Amino acid sequence: MYRIGELSALYDIKTDTLRYYEKHGLLSPSDRTESGYRMYTEQDAVQLKFILRAKSVGFTLSEIQELLSIELDKSSWSCSDVKSKVDEKLVKIKAKINELKTFQQGLQELSDSCCGGADSAEYCSILEALDDSYLEHTKHEHCDKPVHRVR
Repeated sequence: MYRIGELSALYDIKTDTLRYYEKHGLLSPSDRTESGYRMYTEQDAVQLKFILRAKSVGFTLSEIQELLSIELDKSSWSCSDVKSKVDEKLVKIKAKINELKTFQQGLQELSDSCCGGADSAEYCSILEALDDSYLEHTKHEHCDKPVHRVR
């Protein structure tokens, strides 16, 4: 049996993390001492390892809860059911990566459009590029760089 501090040290996490997982129904202590200390079994430690591994590949707590329910009742699920959960997550992650790449491109265009000079922000090409009323691809009068309005 592990006390909460021992189990958290085993996986190098905070005791608050274990309490948080308990609060969200992912992990429960198997027992409590007479003084109220949470006590965890080896099986609880295995379950915590599962939670941490699932979290490390991007699953949310609710998704982990679903995976744990499958883990506890494997005979009611097929391998394709589990794979579809992973594939759904993969589609979401790919969409998020594409969104982040779009953000990166837009931010890079903004950064490239600015000379970064000491002039007042009144003449900031970044602010002007974000201003809908500013004409696309005009030259900024205080910089030699063209200003591109973010799409």
